[in-house]
Amino acid sequence: MTVRHPAPRVAIIGAGLGGIGLAIALKRAGHHDFVILERAADIGGVWRDNTYPGAACDIPSHLYSYSFAPHRDWSRRYASQAEILRYLRGCVEKYGLRAHLRLATEVESAAFDETDVRWRLRTGSGEIVEADVLVPACGQLSTPRVPPIHGADRFTGRAFHSARWDHRHDLTGRRVAVIGTGASAIQIVPAIAPLTAHLTVFQRSAPYVVPRWDRVYPPPSRRARRLTPLTQKAARLGWWLFNESLVSGLTRRWPTSRLTLRGSEVLLRTQLHDPELREKLTPRGEVGCKRVAISSAYYPAFNHPDVALVTEPITEITGTGIRTADGAEHPVDTIVYATGFAATDFLTPMRVRGRAGRELSEVWRDGARAHLGMTVPGFPNMFLVYGPNTNIGAGSAVYMIESQIRYITAAVSELAKGRRHFLEVRPEIADAFDREMQRRLRRTVWSACTSWYRHDSGRVTNNWPGQTAEYRRRTSRPKWSDFRPAPRSP
Repeated sequence: MTVRHPAPRVAIIGAGLGGIGLAIALKRAGHHDFVILERAADIGGVWRDNTYPGAACDIPSHLYSYSFAPHRDWSRRYASQAEILRYLRGCVEKYGLRAHLRLATEVESAAFDETDVRWRLRTGSGEIVEADVLVPACGQLSTPRVPPIHGADRFTGRAFHSARWDHRHDLTGRRVAVIGTGASAIQIVPAIAPLTAHLTVFQRSAPYVVPRWDRVYPPPSRRARRLTPLTQKAARLGWWLFNESLVSGLTRRWPTSRLTLRGSEVLLRTQLHDPELREKLTPRGEVGCKRVAISSAYYPAFNHPDVALVTEPITEITGTGIRTADGAEHPVDTIVYATGFAATDFLTPMRVRGRAGRELSEVWRDGARAHLGMTVPGFPNMFLVYGPNTNIGAGSAVYMIESQIRYITAAVSELAKGRRHFLEVRPEIADAFDREMQRRLRRTVWSACTSWYRHDSGRVTNNWPGQTAEYRRRTSRPKWSDFRPAPRSP
């Protein structure tokens, strides 16, 4: 007689690309007992939050859908925020995930009960949600970072982060400041420059910017992809191979990085009229140390007489403007903080306690770490999506997330067989993996400067030190010997 075991209940925290993708994979594998807890009122993660003007994907659309749920009708090579969000909403409807969603439900804490071998999650309303498997899929870019600038509370105008864009605040005819020159600012500046009376961009360091070979896909091309899936697969493969070649310039510092350098130099030389401005916008660091920006419209925006670039450090914000180290005060009535995210503070502000009440924040005091970016010793049946050292400098994070989704789905299937009641990675396995990561990362460009890839301790906590193909191979299936033995309770 076959003994049937109760299916493990899975609690997924976050309804972005990682959470939605895992939910689809679980359903496809026959696992239906799961819940998706999302603190916002809608799904989408970064593609729900980042609605600023010009928001779009900075990698080709062909790489930006799940391989098991491909989108064959992208309207252009670099899809807009709205189009990506529609795709994710379509996935939720197509795979019947609405019944599993708990929106506007923030998880404040999660604790592992060793007696019952279950996770107990406490929500903001005080509700307790129990699950056998915990999957934080919060992402690396979910908590906006606003720098503590002296006097910010005195500003009488309107100020907001790029990921919390105030669409009720019309920028037409206003004097606007954009603080930061990262990926978001690169898209925002050319989008709002035609609207403002004056736009001032405050730059700490100049990014590398390469051409954006964007184009609208005509109806015949879109129809061909819908009718002939092989067409899209071929395009997806081509872009994947191209990005894999670029990764080697970042992780091994091979000559492929020179392609990026040359592309940036060509844009600077051909798109900027003023030699002094060109000098200010010339990057000084190593290619790829900070994320390379993709835009063919960013530099031309500075040719407009009412767009200014300020490279002097900001010393304070006054009631009506921003003062810099040279003593100049720049009058503005709107401040946009394009200052990125607290990317190294994984899972913040949620508190997670594992066996013996261990706090994950304490374990990660000197920087987050996890075996294959997913499992942490002392935290059984917890699997992270897009966790430490799983970001990439070139290519699609979706590919990395899919690797994790396959791994986690296999782990849930193993638990469903009833031979194990929890999976906890061995400390020696996790430690060996972490040592390997840090050794390899020291040879990459990401160790050469301060960026959102690095923790305050100096550890590179966010990026993977190799190509995505290597990560796919190493996560193709869990090695059960990596996990400590845990015989079933009587």
